[in-house]
Amino acid sequence: MPAGWVQRDTENGARHLDATLDDGGVDHTPVRLIDPDGTRHEVPELDRWLDDVDDAAMLGLYTDMVAARRIDTEATALQRQGQLGLWPPMLGQEAAQIGSSRALREDDFVFSSYREQGVAYVRGIAPTDLLRVWRGAAPSGWDPYEYRMAPMQVIIGAQTLHAVGYAVGLLLETATAGTGAHGGIGISRPENDGPDAPERTSATISYFGDGATSQGDVHEAMTFASTWSAPTVFFCQNNQWAISEPVDLQSKVPLVERARGYGMPGVRVDGNDVLAVLAVTREALHRARAGLGPTFIEAVTYRMGPHTTADDPTRYRDRSDLEEWSGRDPIARLAAHLRDRGVLDDDAEAAVQQTADEVAATMRAGVYAVADPDWSTVFDHVYAEPHAVLDAERDAYGRYLAGFADNDTQEAAR
Repeated sequence: MPAGWVQRDTENGARHLDATLDDGGVDHTPVRLIDPDGTRHEVPELDRWLDDVDDAAMLGLYTDMVAARRIDTEATALQRQGQLGLWPPMLGQEAAQIGSSRALREDDFVFSSYREQGVAYVRGIAPTDLLRVWRGAAPSGWDPYEYRMAPMQVIIGAQTLHAVGYAVGLLLETATAGTGAHGGIGISRPENDGPDAPERTSATISYFGDGATSQGDVHEAMTFASTWSAPTVFFCQNNQWAISEPVDLQSKVPLVERARGYGMPGVRVDGNDVLAVLAVTREALHRARAGLGPTFIEAVTYRMGPHTTADDPTRYRDRSDLEEWSGRDPIARLAAHLRDRGVLDDDAEAAVQQTADEVAATMRAGVYAVADPDWSTVFDHVYAEPHAVLDAERDAYGRYLAGFADNDTQEAAR
């Protein structure tokens, strides 16, 4: 047997070899501020990033998470009713998304995957606009420059390259403005690398799942970001499953260990603890804006629902795991903490639920009102400028539709 490997038995009796790696004594326990039962811990290195988070702010985080969950459950119901073609649930990942997005400044830019509905909600994107693409009515439902959030990316991991490219553009802008550069690009490294270091640019953040870390795009993006000290935060929501493949089949070590290989800091945080997520993301964004380079965050959470509404997780997931993670519910955790502090009473809870109900009602009414696009719009925005081949394809398809016998048939084909 090779040195450094051990033989293990699997559940079905098969045997395989696992590497036993020396992690140098690194503690991979995710950092946490609030336990599943609502108990709050003091962690000075994290608490310094939360000086402005009072009871009202925490109630706001709770409201955001409840509203995000309601958007998710309402959208799932709309898909089941035939109003949406598909939906990727985010149930269980509310703290990771709300905590991280509340750390962003207005001028930061978000590059997400297809599951960041909570992030979109915080950025101010109307829930109806969020659902347009899943209804098949638009390639994107909002103006990315208005909300500083790019359209959701379905190609796994591609958004990491977009985030780094945009971040390098920020460095070029800074260099052009004459605020300091090295090698013709970037900003000089500050002498002070602590929380008081001056912030000199905005930042980008890229959201992706554990499965995306196996994609080449992610490796290329992290290599390039580290090389150029790009103001980027890589936010990995490790929800334990890449569709039906568990994370331990993709990586023999915690995903946060990837950061060391790229020469950037990495932090592993309890992704169901909204305060801890807020703190570590604020610190990572501060480093990026101050010219200290990228950070990799692994938010350990769990996808409570299916990968998408086309998936059946009962075929590959043990029910006991689901029950265990249900006890770590991010919303119930913060609610317990707020009730213990006397912040969340029955009246406050009713107000939160009313907000969620109003969001859901507006979203449902909005989806019903979304008009089906004209067939020709599928050819729009494919190229930035007129293109002869695309024009010929549009003309050919138009003549094809015109060949149907009546207008009803043409309408059905749209």
